[in-house]
Amino acid sequence: MKRARGPAPATAPRAARRSPSHDAADRLHSAAIHLLRRVRREDAGSGLSAPHLSALSVIVFRGPLTLGELAHAEQVRPPTITRIVAALEASGLATRSARPTDRRITIVSATAKGARLLDEGRRRRIAAIADELARLQRRDLATIERALDLLERIVGPPQRAVPARNAS
Repeated sequence: MKRARGPAPATAPRAARRSPSHDAADRLHSAAIHLLRRVRREDAGSGLSAPHLSALSVIVFRGPLTLGELAHAEQVRPPTITRIVAALEASGLATRSARPTDRRITIVSATAKGARLLDEGRRRRIAAIADELARLQRRDLATIERALDLLERIVGPPQRAVPARNAS
């Protein structure tokens, strides 16, 4: 059978095919990025780089985990996560230990100092967001709270930090 030549069948323009949920997702994505960029300024107070803070956050919130699990969570290669963990350990923010059942596997845990540093950063970020929210009228703040309830239905409840194992 011979294929017909000529212009391809017309398709709806991309914007015309967008659904209300797609538009909402696009706006939410943009707002989340802008909000995180704004509060990222508060991270300077920690004295750590973004990759180090990110890794420390995973260690604090997920609890002790292997180097491989941490590398996977951070989407980096094992040598990169090894360097990051070495720096966190040198700063007294994390510790490495051998898994008791298989001493070839290294477990990374947050120290109390690491958990405190992350908690202080979180408080600074929350304070910055709270300052922005305080400018809103009560009705608008209530709308955001309802939207947060819906978002938590999608992503699950907020994670809480796992207590640090060391008293450092």
